Amino acid sequence: MVKHIIKIVLAFVLVTMHSCKVKYSLNGASIPAEAKTISVGFFVNNTTLGAPSLSQRFTEKMRDVVSSQTRLALVSQNGDLQFEGSIMDYNISPVAIQSTDLAGLNRLTITVNVKYSNRFDAGKNFEQNFTRFADYKSTESINAREADLVAEIYRQLTEDVFNKAFNNW
Repeated sequence: MVKHIIKIVLAFVLVTMHSCKVKYSLNGASIPAEAKTISVGFFVNNTTLGAPSLSQRFTEKMRDVVSSQTRLALVSQNGDLQFEGSIMDYNISPVAIQSTDLAGLNRLTITVNVKYSNRFDAGKNFEQNFTRFADYKSTESINAREADLVAEIYRQLTEDVFNKAFNNW
């Protein structure tokens, strides 16, 4: 009788496991098992102040992130999972006023619009703006600090986009 019950439970577990869809996970990411490829389209620079290189730098950063944090093959277009979008805003503003005429800190803010498409689960698709910023001393030139600030902002933005797409944050 006990052997019969064990066989029934084992059969139930095997059937249940067979019917489940397995999702691939790396670094907490939930990626459909069916997905084999991913594409990151060129992010167009729609800003008035941003350097022309902003587009290339963001696109490459997104490609690096998805390549290093997923098992998916990066393809130039029509991937099973797709990212595309544009850089919408590049803004410098004072944030810490020391006196009536002088800011103690300035803030570089960048906003990107990202459209994510999942061929296997349309419920995961989204189009959303992501905004991040970095502060720097007003005594420093933006030209001297821009490369480091943009690199830090892009690190944060790509992390946000990745988490939204694969961790549902």
